[in-house]
Amino acid sequence: MAEKRYIISDASKQVDVEAHVLRYWEEELVLEIPRNEMGHRYYTDENIRLLKNIKELKDQGFQLKAIKMVLPELINSGEYNLDYVLGRKEELNNKVMEEEARASKEAEQKKVEKKEKLPVCAESKSEVHATAPIAEDKIQQFQVIMTNIMSRALAENSSQLGQEISDRVSESVLKEMDYLMRLQDEKEEQRYKKLDEMIRSYQKGRMEAAATSENPKKTKKKRFFRKA
Repeated sequence: MAEKRYIISDASKQVDVEAHVLRYWEEELVLEIPRNEMGHRYYTDENIRLLKNIKELKDQGFQLKAIKMVLPELINSGEYNLDYVLGRKEELNNKVMEEEARASKEAEQKKVEKKEKLPVCAESKSEVHATAPIAEDKIQQFQVIMTNIMSRALAENSSQLGQEISDRVSESVLKEMDYLMRLQDEKEEQRYKKLDEMIRSYQKGRMEAAATSENPKKTKKKRFFRKA
């Protein structure tokens, strides 16, 4: 009978986790998940049982590194003795914490040793660069504090500020309207002034034309009486 294969979407449904969780477990626990001819993952019934037990351990509070510690013996035993592993939860998690603390201590020791080996000038330069981020952090903290103070002040005086802003806006709008009205009045006044000048000029032209038309008659009459 051929071995049944499940694609990752089907496997994730059976284990009741997202597909990306299965990929993450595979990477972190170094699980040997088979691939087909196209390079795609497929899961057997054996893989599904193992993944279900891993999920159970995670749900019970096991760290992934603790699960990794017991994974080889569980696989090699031919069966997954879940009760046995559950009884060792505290032991395994404490062991993980101890290893992480030891690794952190060793990394810190290496930093100290590396710093001691640095020349004096290089060490002082390193200290200058090290204090720069500290100074930047303090500046940022100060900015955050000032921002909080300003925000609180604005919140507490929001109504008063709103009234002041409203008054200022109203005053500004009124001034602008007054200016526009005066500008419009000036334009109207100039227009009427020009119109008045045109009317006066027109009337003056008519009067001059009328006067010119009357002068020749008066001149002829005077000449007629002189000849008589």
